Amino acid sequence: MTDLYFWAVAHEANLTRAASLLNVSQSALSLQIKLLEERLGHALFERRGRQLHLTEAGRIALDHADTIFAAGDELIATLRESGATRRTVRIGALATLSRNFQMEFLQPILGRPDVDLVLRSGSSRELIEALQTLSLDIVLLNKSPAADPISGLIAPHVYEQPVSLVGKPFHARPGASVKELLAAYPLILPTPESGVRFQFDAIVSGLGVQPQIAAEVDDMAMMRLLARAGAGLAVLPPIVVKGELQTGELIDFDVLPSIIETFYAVTVRRRFPNPLAALLLKRDHD
Repeated sequence: MTDLYFWAVAHEANLTRAASLLNVSQSALSLQIKLLEERLGHALFERRGRQLHLTEAGRIALDHADTIFAAGDELIATLRESGATRRTVRIGALATLSRNFQMEFLQPILGRPDVDLVLRSGSSRELIEALQTLSLDIVLLNKSPAADPISGLIAPHVYEQPVSLVGKPFHARPGASVKELLAAYPLILPTPESGVRFQFDAIVSGLGVQPQIAAEVDDMAMMRLLARAGAGLAVLPPIVVKGELQTGELIDFDVLPSIIETFYAVTVRRRFPNPLAALLLKRDHD
């Protein structure tokens, strides 16, 4: 019963609402939560104003409680299948990040019967806030976040790839240099806030080229679609259009010198790190 009390408080984030839902007094509910914390040896909640927020230990306990209560109807089938304990890993990714990169990053855990994978997209600020409140285990970004000793953020780069000029086969000009290609065709570019765009602008300035801009886009998926539509040459990592390059629908005309797209897997220092998150991060550093 104590587990049920904790589960209700964790989801409601409020003792009064949870007590009403369970039809018990608030004092009785508080006592049960205190007894559970004493039994586990860790605080499960911290109060911020009128809201209760899970501690790191509380988030781990909730993962287990969710698994227990969600498995009621499937208990027999689960036990017959393997009896294995399922574990949840929560990954956040910048909404504009390459889907192909995300799939490659997640490959080690895709299809595993013992893993519940939760994916969330959003802005960098939203995702970092969710990471710091332990609602996410890893956040995937293409720009390292500002970190300080208080934030506890860890942001190793896990993948990097040169950036190329990518376009339709009819854009081909045998023997043409990068400078000639940049001058000849309209370009599909990242927005000025992008690190890749900053590097690109430095290159065209050095070459003395005034590029014709077809579109400025902050979404790699949209850049891919525009390149497929023949709107111009796209400045992006080949991984974004991996499938189109394999089929020949698009061509990688040339690597742009000195431009690197870097991907980061951001975590926060935790006393109880998620083993699945550690697996994904270890894979990328081996």
